[in-house]
Amino acid sequence: MKKLLSISIVSLAWVFSACSDEAQDPLPENPGDMPYEVTINPDDFVSTDIVGNDFFPLTSGRTVTYVGADDGVEIRVVEEFTSETKIIMGVTCVIVRALEYEDDELIEDTYDWYAQDNEGNVWYFGEDSKEIEDGEVVSTAGSWEAGVDGALPGIIMLADPIVGLWYRQEFYENEAEDVAQILSLNASVTVPFQSAAFTNCVQISEWSLLELGPVEHKFYAAGVGLVRAVKVKGGSDFEDLVSVD
Repeated sequence: MKKLLSISIVSLAWVFSACSDEAQDPLPENPGDMPYEVTINPDDFVSTDIVGNDFFPLTSGRTVTYVGADDGVEIRVVEEFTSETKIIMGVTCVIVRALEYEDDELIEDTYDWYAQDNEGNVWYFGEDSKEIEDGEVVSTAGSWEAGVDGALPGIIMLADPIVGLWYRQEFYENEAEDVAQILSLNASVTVPFQSAAFTNCVQISEWSLLELGPVEHKFYAAGVGLVRAVKVKGGSDFEDLVSVD
């Protein structure tokens, strides 16, 4: 745990009893019962040439596209890895824009803020999310920024993932409280992109402490990033990678 403790995360927990390398539906004890404290020192973070890590690349200029379904409706999600940055809590964060479409109509426009620490962990510092109907913004629910109103950043991808570890991905009390647990380091998944199976993927289970029930599994391939997201509890939503430009 040297890589994490160097930045003073004191609320991570080990949960090996709940899962094995290929565990199914692991739900550890509610992380909300554990205090979350994190000390951010900007000197511990990369401020230029931010590239993320092998399973969560942040290289600017990339555009990745996913297709899938949300509540039975076909969707398309386009993520643009911009060259723009935002300073949050003194840390330089890369801005990634995610655009979600239904039938080519924009329904959500989100700016996510990610940072890379000196050890290669990728942090999530918040998002500016807008839900859109008929070209008008109708909601900004889920938006948050680390350092504002008690919100704190979390980890989105570890430099050295370890099976069984759960951790917070974000913390804005009663607004954004996603947590995750690493299920496997050798999962395989086939998606439309390259029409071949990606092997040795990091498989992560994610859920929100504000909506216990729905659980999503995400699969990350080395050198590519997220290749598939699928809801395994509480629905049948999914997103599959179709292109990387």
